[in-house]
Amino acid sequence: MTADTARLRNQADLLRRGLADLQAQDAELADILDAEVTRQHRTLSLVSSSCAANPRSLAVSASALVNITAEGAPGRRHQAGCENVDRVEALAIRRAKTLFAAQYAGVQSHSASNANYQVLCALLEPGDTLLGMALDHGGHLTHGSPVAFTGANYKAIRYGTTAQGLIDYEEVRHLALAHRPRIIICGATAYSQVLDFQRFRAIADEAGAILLADISHIAGLVATGRHPSPIDLAHVTTVCTHKQLAGPRGGLILSGRDADTKVPGLRSTFRRILDQAVFPGMQGAPAVNMIAAKAAALGYAMSPAFDAYMGRIRSTADEMAKAFMAQDYEVVGGGTDNHSILLRLRGGITGSIAEAALEQCGIIVSKKRAQGETRSSFVANGLCIGTGSIAQRYFDPQGCRQVVDLLCRILDKVTPLSEQKYSLEPGLQEQFRRQVEALCAIYPIADYRDS
Repeated sequence: MTADTARLRNQADLLRRGLADLQAQDAELADILDAEVTRQHRTLSLVSSSCAANPRSLAVSASALVNITAEGAPGRRHQAGCENVDRVEALAIRRAKTLFAAQYAGVQSHSASNANYQVLCALLEPGDTLLGMALDHGGHLTHGSPVAFTGANYKAIRYGTTAQGLIDYEEVRHLALAHRPRIIICGATAYSQVLDFQRFRAIADEAGAILLADISHIAGLVATGRHPSPIDLAHVTTVCTHKQLAGPRGGLILSGRDADTKVPGLRSTFRRILDQAVFPGMQGAPAVNMIAAKAAALGYAMSPAFDAYMGRIRSTADEMAKAFMAQDYEVVGGGTDNHSILLRLRGGITGSIAEAALEQCGIIVSKKRAQGETRSSFVANGLCIGTGSIAQRYFDPQGCRQVVDLLCRILDKVTPLSEQKYSLEPGLQEQFRRQVEALCAIYPIADYRDS
């Protein structure tokens, strides 16, 4: 073995060589990547569905595991050369089961949306009925939206929220008993209150339905006990690893006490059906490097540093919700019990305008339809504010209030011209952007030295 060969066995050397080659041989791409790092450092992200990936996960996702094709499960691969792949996947499975107190964990899904589709395809026949949360009340495309796979292939019935922005559990029960869905989906993308998984399970049992809990947006809070867990209440739970878990883009499929029970109407257990749903059901070879990055994220999620991070997510959300209400903005639901704040806009400013104007000033948000909106999601009447990223920047209460004050001052200077067009004086844009960059300098993106 030559000295060069021995050196290249080291993961760190591979990464260094790759970065050096990229900068030397593909400057155009390297410049774009550098520009994105700069953008992230100089802007404030208030997007509820994302945060900065832990550097461990970033490093592992660029590992030599990407070179391996490994269809199948640990110990049952369709290709050779998978001994280390098997160890990585077994580690990710063990950590997922430990973190969420699950009896079953599947770690191969490329995303949480894929995980949802895989579960639904395994448990439903085309045309079967499912009951999920309406998109314009805080649900997700995969929960039965008419523009998505679920709405096109299944009979999707949708439940919503009350005028106060709370899930109407009596409506859920009424719809479940009236339509007898095969599956009920609980979980949301823009719902700031606690989900009553026990009540959902009682409704599912009464209606003879399977309960699927999608905790993609609250996985970290569930893992650290800051939100009730659905693992032993839902038959199946799906998780996203790149939102609160600060890992790579990917999904998990979990099951608790129902893992080894028979699926209603089928001969197989949930464990067996879920394994087959991913491969060979809907996915070929897994992205093994991403499974390793999930293992890294799950390891981080077991640390005291992660627990502290989830604590900051909650405290910053509470602080910002109070600050918005002090500015006379309506916070749907009257506050937040998780990381997200659903804000109803005012003064003729739509979500589309607010999103674009704030981005020009260096604040990144997501437009969202608040309850009662009749216009499309491209227009919307609200914003979904999330605290995952600013919690990573260690924003204190004063900093949270500064962010809210700055955001509100920007919107106060916006003049809507139509549902999607507006004016904002260029000089003010530059002034606001400098103020955002100054805040970013005071609260830089953490490098996880404490983890």
